[in-house]
Amino acid sequence: MESEVKTSPNEAVKQPSRRKFLAGATVGAAGAAITGFPMISVAQSPIVFKMQGAWGAKDVFNDMAVEYVNRVNEMAEGRLRIDYLVGGSVVKPFEVMDATSKGVIDAGHQVAVYWYGKSKVASLFGSGPVSGCDAAQTLAWIHKEGTVFYDELVKKLGLNVVGFFAMPMPTQPLGWFKKPLTSAADMKGFKYRTVGLAADLMQELGMRVTQLPGGEIVPAMERGVIDAFEFNNPTSDLRFGAQDVAKNYMMGSYHQAMEFFEIIFNKTKYDALPNDLKAILKYGAEAASTANYATAMDLYSNDLITLKEKHKVNVIRTPQEIFDAQIKAWDTLTKRLCDEDPFFAKVWESQRKWAERVGYYHFFNNADYKAAYEHLFGKLGF
Repeated sequence: MESEVKTSPNEAVKQPSRRKFLAGATVGAAGAAITGFPMISVAQSPIVFKMQGAWGAKDVFNDMAVEYVNRVNEMAEGRLRIDYLVGGSVVKPFEVMDATSKGVIDAGHQVAVYWYGKSKVASLFGSGPVSGCDAAQTLAWIHKEGTVFYDELVKKLGLNVVGFFAMPMPTQPLGWFKKPLTSAADMKGFKYRTVGLAADLMQELGMRVTQLPGGEIVPAMERGVIDAFEFNNPTSDLRFGAQDVAKNYMMGSYHQAMEFFEIIFNKTKYDALPNDLKAILKYGAEAASTANYATAMDLYSNDLITLKEKHKVNVIRTPQEIFDAQIKAWDTLTKRLCDEDPFFAKVWESQRKWAERVGYYHFFNNADYKAAYEHLFGKLGF
């Protein structure tokens, strides 16, 4: 009996079963002893996937992508190999989805909000309206309910991809400002960088929003294209030099409070894989989630201290008034999007009902970690 390993949609390589292989090896060994010819083992070439990230060369998100790639490559044991390329190697960061769908690259590592221009529903799989759940709880929604909607969305849009999600991201800071904000009114008129539905939210609050990939933020700030910006976390921000163009780092916001990575594969190439390699790609994302989060907790906390102590950054908590204004703006924006798009309304309703149930459990059950922290280390000062 022989098994097939597909290396492309139209090609299959025959592999002998283990029993037939062992039998053949015994005969071959006997023949080698008689004739004096050495045995030669010919290894099958691995299936190679070229994956590109959406991240600048220095970004910690490349490190996190490699954590995924390394786990997949180790589990695949030479039968499948992912080669990882940093953002811009083949296509621009915001072009990763289209390039993967068309087969220009085989796979991508990004966030869904980078292609929300195709459908604002995409932000519900990356960083949509706040619901009362955090990123880990919203990622659980994707695993339990949301994947069906995601698959429906990419099919509606004609995207030839399969997607998995990993790494529940901590709340993203409001961002970097030359002058700190003291009220929601201060936000009006600011030229600000963000992406996805967060752009719609900040426009609702009176900001003038420009959507840029991470590698273009600091040059835009230097040229005056933007006055303020957010990207994601202290490590990414430190590495691309945010501290060189602004000194006020405002922590906490509702604009992107529950995001995660989207790991995508060209569906034609993915479907050609045997089931065990498909499983490695899928469950490798779950393994990377744990590794990525551990990396984040270690680096983000250290780099926030570095920004504050070495680079003299003014690290401050976003005023409560801004949080209040954001959540009211989300109400307005979400209602408008639901009225405009029945599919958005359907996905949001699923997410909202999930949050109502999960949040009820969470808030009734969760310990007061802030009180414990302050008991051990003193008042936080906000």
